[in-house]
Amino acid sequence: MGLESLEVIFDRVGHFGRFQVFLYFTCAIQNTACGMHYLAAVFLTLHPKHTCRPPGNVSQIVFHNTSVWKLDDIWTQFSIGRGDYIVVQLYDGDVWELTGCYRYRRENKSSLNYDYDGLKSSSPCVDGFIYDRSKWDNTVVTQWNLVCNREWFASLIQPTFMFGVLLGALAFGYLSDRVGRRLVMWSTSIGMYFFGIAVAFTFDFYSFIITRFLLAVVSSGYLVVVFVYVTEFIGMKARTWASIHLHSFFAIGTMVVALTGYLVRTWWTYQMILSTASLPFVFGCWLLPETPFWLVSEGRYEEAQLILDKVARWNRASTCKLTEILSLDLHDPIAFKPSAVKYNLLDLFHDWNIGTRTLTVWLVWFTACFGFYSFSLNSINLGGNEYLNLFLMGAVEIPAYIFVCLGMDIFGRRNILVFSLLSSAFFSGMVMVIPRDRYIWTVVATMAGKFGIGSAFGLIFLYTAELYPTMIRTQAVGSGSMVSRGGSILAPFSIYLSSIWIFMPQVFNQFIGPY
Repeated sequence: MGLESLEVIFDRVGHFGRFQVFLYFTCAIQNTACGMHYLAAVFLTLHPKHTCRPPGNVSQIVFHNTSVWKLDDIWTQFSIGRGDYIVVQLYDGDVWELTGCYRYRRENKSSLNYDYDGLKSSSPCVDGFIYDRSKWDNTVVTQWNLVCNREWFASLIQPTFMFGVLLGALAFGYLSDRVGRRLVMWSTSIGMYFFGIAVAFTFDFYSFIITRFLLAVVSSGYLVVVFVYVTEFIGMKARTWASIHLHSFFAIGTMVVALTGYLVRTWWTYQMILSTASLPFVFGCWLLPETPFWLVSEGRYEEAQLILDKVARWNRASTCKLTEILSLDLHDPIAFKPSAVKYNLLDLFHDWNIGTRTLTVWLVWFTACFGFYSFSLNSINLGGNEYLNLFLMGAVEIPAYIFVCLGMDIFGRRNILVFSLLSSAFFSGMVMVIPRDRYIWTVVATMAGKFGIGSAFGLIFLYTAELYPTMIRTQAVGSGSMVSRGGSILAPFSIYLSSIWIFMPQVFNQFIGPY
């Protein structure tokens, strides 16, 4: 039986009635929680200014020949990048120069001048570090001293999370076809809550990164399944808008991350607050029914009929009898004709045209995902208020998705996609030529770039499905999504390369985007 013929159901029970509205927003709110977890690392892994801790109690501090009472007074002027150091004298008389990763003991204890040419001995920061806590009281970096020779540990946090996203999409996408959408949504939502809370109680870096990896697996599983779940309950007349605007709730999650980061300055409290967003859905998700499409595919017609009757009652519409629809379908030789052919990934390269199209689509998926996370993760490096920057990176996605919905039927899917990618690349280039002290214009140009890449990211799901025939459509969308995760894994590394050159993320976005 062809499930496409069941679309006539929505002409009877309603395409987007009260039942679908309730179900849609109930599921979409959990998308907000996913957005929080995906971008939480923006503030979890903040690298504050730091210097070596001296081996004793400090009696006097000198910075650029200016005597200060406490280290908190110098952080606004201190910069590791330009070779700044701090001179301190201990109560035992020893004089030390403190840098970001080393400390030097002066042989001449009477010299407190900032410039010193005498003998001195160096040693690593065996007593730990002193951090600038003016913005955050505690981050993962300060908790486990992920600086200097341990800085690469911090650079693995977000890529490891995104690798979990890749595995979660593969595993739960498969399971949803085997055990049903409802069970997978319920299990992943419970996992999101418990793993999210567990992250806040991890006792070392290794337990932290493993728990966040598991959190990524279940969060990704929910995002994959909820897209299918919602579209199987909504009719064709409203499906395009509804599916694209699921991304809007993810964007709201990004905005909540910015607000929470502004209000809470301790990482474990911040993590716990973000995780509680999953709790209402955990208590309510058992009320959601299985999709009639999946039940019919499993031969559970009576259960599917009960759900359709419930939908009709909520929508105050006349119900439809599956026996009638299935009877019509059985007499439709085209719809009912069984297919003995099994399709796989190789069919995406069946001939030269299909193969070229597949490679192009995969590149667009990779570019959209890479640019999407590059713009968001790099928002704290733009200058100005980092919390406002991230909030704006999330807020600009919502009009981007509205633009896609309105423009794709007027100008066509391809034209909107090309315009979105080219505009993103253009504004990435603009960011590079704007003077660093004009950070307001930098933020505006970055928002325009995020608008473009967000439009492409929202459109590529729908466009890919429409580019391929029914028999290989699932393979096309699934493979494209898998390739895109490569972009999300590499995006954090482009942000870390900004320590070498501040515009490195924009360079990648500019040169990858047009292709």
